[in-house]
Amino acid sequence: MRAVRVHELIGPAGLRVDEVPDPKVGAGQVLVEVRAAGVNFPDVLLSRGLYQFKPTPPFSPGGECAGVVREVGAGVQSVAPGDRVALTTVAGTFAERICAPEAAVIKLPDAVGFEVGAATLLTYATTYHALVDRASLTRGESLLVLGAAGGVGVAACEIGALLGARVIAAASTDDKLAFCREHGATEVINYARDDLKDRIKALTGGNGVDVVYDPIGGSYAEAALRGTAWKGRYLVIGFASGEIPKIPLNLVLLKGCQIVGVFWGSFAAREPARNREHANDIFRWIAEGKLRPAVDAVLPFERAAEALERLEKRQVKGKLVLVP
Repeated sequence: MRAVRVHELIGPAGLRVDEVPDPKVGAGQVLVEVRAAGVNFPDVLLSRGLYQFKPTPPFSPGGECAGVVREVGAGVQSVAPGDRVALTTVAGTFAERICAPEAAVIKLPDAVGFEVGAATLLTYATTYHALVDRASLTRGESLLVLGAAGGVGVAACEIGALLGARVIAAASTDDKLAFCREHGATEVINYARDDLKDRIKALTGGNGVDVVYDPIGGSYAEAALRGTAWKGRYLVIGFASGEIPKIPLNLVLLKGCQIVGVFWGSFAAREPARNREHANDIFRWIAEGKLRPAVDAVLPFERAAEALERLEKRQVKGKLVLVP
């Protein structure tokens, strides 16, 4: 079979398409023929050896995909050959076939296409866990989303709006912010032009936002924290800027607020039943038209390096998808 593999930890330039042996299904595993694979920022980090998980080259990146079950191992009961499914993993979905544990595989409703199915779970499941389990976001509260035009950012805008929050999207260009308005944001902040803290205060009557959703880190983190309300919740999603911020803890004391870590991968491993409930809710909402995952472009495996490069350069609105 064909697979996109990282041969050198030098970023997107280290990728190429190889012929590799087909995977063999084992007990408790599901063999899936990949029809589409989502591209996420951790794939960029993996290609540079900067992710928490550091496989040795050559290896296939890719943390999510959708496809058709071709074979199941002993003991598998939740899916059968011929089922349409989506799955998540640390790496390996940039390939024509993949074996995954049964717990990682979710049935895909007929109304959800493979490309959308491949672009959903990592971003929307992370966001669902963040906003519901970690922030306890309630109807009428305000939600600030940093990096709002990216994969998890769009998911936060949409799920926040679905939960009844007032969504304030922050991004670096007016074009990206217009895109965020199409996906649930009611207010926007161009943080390349405006002072982030001042705009937050202006948009909230000086009160600040109830919840901050931050997948970026870096220089905007402290300004966003200063813009939180009394008893606000600051969600640490990731560090796409490449910089882990140092936070003055006196701000947390003065605001009576919380800094809350969101590690969806660990949550999914520790609480698989609840994570499966989340995933089923998300796909049901997509089938009902309540969520609309944004696929920026669909590219063949041969253009995987281009996909990662575009993501690294912040040239993507929503998600990129690779297809065999």
